[in-house]
Amino acid sequence: MIQKKICMLGAFAVGKTSLVARYVHSIFSEKYQTTVGVKIDKKVLTLDDREVGLVLWDLYGEDRFQRVQSFYLRGSSGYLLVADGTRAETLEAAQNIQQRAQEVLGPVPFILLLNKRDLPWEVSEAQIDALRARGWDIRYTSAKTGEGVEESFTTLAKRMLEQS
Repeated sequence: MIQKKICMLGAFAVGKTSLVARYVHSIFSEKYQTTVGVKIDKKVLTLDDREVGLVLWDLYGEDRFQRVQSFYLRGSSGYLLVADGTRAETLEAAQNIQQRAQEVLGPVPFILLLNKRDLPWEVSEAQIDALRARGWDIRYTSAKTGEGVEESFTTLAKRMLEQS
């Protein structure tokens, strides 16, 4: 079995833990839980007749007082960058996090997940179009409804396999 490490990156309270819970356990909880340090989950999937073990590192959310330490990123084959569509400032934070992640990891695959699609959004189409113009793959997700979650993880896993 091939093992691949994926980091979940993003600002505080964007839904990283909820996305992992939806993907791995098919559950969603309205109760907010702060991630302290890192929480690791695993999921095995089959891609092109190969078993792939995804090791999902759900890292604590960044805020103005705390940044993700680079040693958590090492060994990652890719990452999911998460922003909260209801808080435009998390999209700006995601851009800063992506820049630092790229400095540590180099050009590994990543996807930006604009989460909380089930709620009214603050993020504008112009902001999204500007990132797409830079070559970013952007997906809309809702950990609550499951929209886009499975497809996003599977797409990233396929890209990581192609790169290795």
